[in-house]
Amino acid sequence: MATQGTAAPVRWPDETDEVIRGDLTAAVSYLTPAGGAVVTAVATVGVRDRADGTLGFTTSLGFGKKLERIIACPQVALAFHSREHGFSARPLFVLAQGRAKVDLTPSRGRLEALVPQAERFLGEVKRGPVWDRLLREYYAERVFVDVAVERMVTWPDLGGCGEPQVAGQPWPGRADPQQPPKNGTGPRTDTGRDASKIAVLPHRVLAYRGADGRPVVVPVELAGHDAAGLRLVAGPGLLPPGGRRAGLLAHAYRPQLVGLGTRVFTGWLEVAGDDAVYAPHTARGFVAPPRKNLLLVSNGLMAKAGLWQARRNGTAARLEQLAARAARP
Repeated sequence: MATQGTAAPVRWPDETDEVIRGDLTAAVSYLTPAGGAVVTAVATVGVRDRADGTLGFTTSLGFGKKLERIIACPQVALAFHSREHGFSARPLFVLAQGRAKVDLTPSRGRLEALVPQAERFLGEVKRGPVWDRLLREYYAERVFVDVAVERMVTWPDLGGCGEPQVAGQPWPGRADPQQPPKNGTGPRTDTGRDASKIAVLPHRVLAYRGADGRPVVVPVELAGHDAAGLRLVAGPGLLPPGGRRAGLLAHAYRPQLVGLGTRVFTGWLEVAGDDAVYAPHTARGFVAPPRKNLLLVSNGLMAKAGLWQARRNGTAARLEQLAARAARP
């Protein structure tokens, strides 16, 4: 890998910045207490400060488990893996790794400054008495996740092929294999059903814990399935040999994210030479309606329910305590 000397803040090339500010969606990965990695899709809507070397995205208090894990272990990764319905055509795969800080109570000014960026990607914000009441939690009760980039890796091909360029900290090499889980490494879901659901979702990435403890996210393709699990194909050197916990994301989306499908897995990855087998242990997913008003109604109701639940079960208070603890010197 060609490497740029470490600097603070990390500076990334113009073509990489074009991808970051133009992609409609990205894959975010964070670590689990067991040493695995979860990967899911987020709409970053071009949130970044190139001068400060930071990227970011917003989410909801309704996703408390994700926020708890990020606060507790702030090493995260963002992978810009698809140009579909965005504003850049450059065929680059971009991986940003860094340290996250969660802003649980963003200022009104920060929320308002996000609106024009969000509208560029997701369409005009709905206004009016009914919409304001329905979408109050969805629009106003947002949480910002700010990532101070420590390493930016850019492959010249969306499939992760070719010589990558590294800005920031040098690439640490291949991660060592992990100890298998006590309950075994084999599939715990119906791999045939998993494969059929993934087959119709064109964007697929896999995440694992890298050699330096940061999540690594790489593009993969589905090559079939059998009793051992899902057969995956990746670019040369992207998957380290041996076994390890790993997360898998497959998703599809339409312009402005109006209509999307997502499948998120956790499981065990075993790599021997060119043979990569992924055994899913958990699987979840959802399908969003392909009509804007229906999608907004769904988002508004889910945000209300998620926030109510977070306050009722103590998640909101627990997150505040974790964030305060993490902010101490």
